[in-house]
Amino acid sequence: MTEGLVDRLRCPGPLVTVELRPPPSGLAAAEGMDAWIDRNHSIRNLALKDTFVFLTDDAVGSQEEENLGHLAANVGSDVPLSRLVPFLTCKHSIEYCLMFADRARSLGFEALTVVGGDTSLGPPRCVPHSYMLRQRIRERHPGLSLGGWANPHRDVQRQVEYVGAADFTADFYLTQVVSRHSVDRVEAFLEECDRRSVDVPGIFGVFYYWSANPGTLRQLGEFFPVPAEELASEFEAGATPEEVLRRTLDALRAVGAEKVYISNLGHRRVRDRLAKVITPLS
Repeated sequence: MTEGLVDRLRCPGPLVTVELRPPPSGLAAAEGMDAWIDRNHSIRNLALKDTFVFLTDDAVGSQEEENLGHLAANVGSDVPLSRLVPFLTCKHSIEYCLMFADRARSLGFEALTVVGGDTSLGPPRCVPHSYMLRQRIRERHPGLSLGGWANPHRDVQRQVEYVGAADFTADFYLTQVVSRHSVDRVEAFLEECDRRSVDVPGIFGVFYYWSANPGTLRQLGEFFPVPAEELASEFEAGATPEEVLRRTLDALRAVGAEKVYISNLGHRRVRDRLAKVITPLS
């Protein structure tokens, strides 16, 4: 029997996972099919190599194709669903959210990440806070591992208080994207977890920057803190995207943040790109 996500998170040592985005909704049939084929190849290659893959739900307010149906129908019966973790935001009707959890469990998924979703974009949340939805799902499916969300860039004491609260109702949490230039926030967050004896395992978000294009970095900065000047300096000095990311992974591990998820690795040849990052770290 394959080891589940929460068990792996509680084991000592590093763990690198990947976050991928479904294609945007509204693509023409042929274009949408091609987009899913690319993603399915990447998902299969990662999962069959024992890499956990998170699939987002309306990331950064954009309308994306539903992740659950495509995962169940198209990745293949040989892919262990224990390695695939769909996201569910609260930006749907409560009926849809509960049915989504029902379907996830019946299809054989073992974990589900339930987050609030950006309140400034798209439809409103069905509940004010994601823990309320997790509570509803936990009542229906006590055996389904649930993930929450934390943001080390915000007030650390308040964020850790949320994670450690009895009603947080999560077996693990993901964090907002961080970098080596914000490692002090990560260190403070982990120290506060130790001080409060909060032992919910966390997965820290890191971003694969393909370049330091100013326009792209400004756009990304609307959703999470981006060290634009520092990135520009690194790329100007000749660093590759993999080297920039490895520096962040090294810095996070140095302060005890050994479990990470990597965003923005693209959709094709993701496993090859990931290997360029993590092989030198092994």
